[in-house]
Amino acid sequence: MRRAGAQEKTAAVRQGPRLLPLKAAAEYLGLTPWALRERAWAGQIPVVKWPNGRKWFFDRDDLEAFIDRNKVTIT
Repeated sequence: MRRAGAQEKTAAVRQGPRLLPLKAAAEYLGLTPWALRERAWAGQIPVVKWPNGRKWFFDRDDLEAFIDRNKVTIT
């Protein structure tokens, strides 16, 4: 059973396009574009590329998963 908060979070995340270009994805995470590139090169965040395309896109679901994986509790 899902919590109501999780459903609201999913609805909020779904506003706007699912795929974000590099700069918008970096802003979403609060990173610089270069910092996001480094995380993509390290395999921490998947990249969506069109065949024969150069531009990188990032799936919002992958960005949310990256955030969840990197949460820590400071004690």
